[in-house]
Amino acid sequence: MALQVKLLEQSFEGVKPNAHAFAASFYDNLFSDFPQTQALFAHSDMQAQQQKLLASLVLVVENLRQPQVLSTALQDLGNRHAGYGIVPEHYPMVGTSLLKTFETYLGDAWTPEVKQAWVDAYGAITGLMLTGAES
Repeated sequence: MALQVKLLEQSFEGVKPNAHAFAASFYDNLFSDFPQTQALFAHSDMQAQQQKLLASLVLVVENLRQPQVLSTALQDLGNRHAGYGIVPEHYPMVGTSLLKTFETYLGDAWTPEVKQAWVDAYGAITGLMLTGAES
């Protein structure tokens, strides 16, 4: 599957001006739609966690044109997440909350094409992270 790199880059630019609010909204969405995930963050500094989310999204978007770099980084991230107790069942919850947050922040720019680009990207991200989690 070929990712829609340009759409991903352009849409991410649309959330950058509100990046901190975006990250906070993501966790609000995650915890309200999937309250069972709150326990995973019980001992987390949520400000730091929001920064990690943003850093991960920047890493992905900035390396879309460097698949080997991205593959290695996401496998490492998946390995670390496994150590935090993240299991495969959590990934769809995160994906749903991420897409919901993008939809909110992109407004009219959240077109069916942009949505599909992020669905495809999140599927690829999940696959790489789960590969890393297995190692």
